[in-house]
Amino acid sequence: MRTIDDRIVHELNTTVPTASFAGKIDASQTCKQLYESLMAAHASRDRVIKNCIAQTSSVVKQLREEREKNSDNLTLLKQLRKEQTKLKWMQSELNVEEVVNDRSWKVFNERCRIHFKPPKNE
Repeated sequence: MRTIDDRIVHELNTTVPTASFAGKIDASQTCKQLYESLMAAHASRDRVIKNCIAQTSSVVKQLREEREKNSDNLTLLKQLRKEQTKLKWMQSELNVEEVVNDRSWKVFNERCRIHFKPPKNE
């Protein structure tokens, strides 16, 4: 799901002209399309990660409740720890996502700032 972020430098280098080639390509349209793609990709990934966190949190809550009723069950304890580890991993993925998004927006703004101004509300 991070393909657009992984390839943003290449995408910008091949589609947004440097000053010497500015007249040959409509950079504002290219930057607008890339902006829309980035926004959609970031929103989609954010939604998916948060959905996974919500589902895993629900499982952890359920397993904790079961553990309170049956604290001697080792299989239940192992399952709870496994789900807690998965939850922590997903929460850290949100931090990774923030770093990836910041990097992509920085590169985008460096190359597209003179060709395209994003709407103020986003």
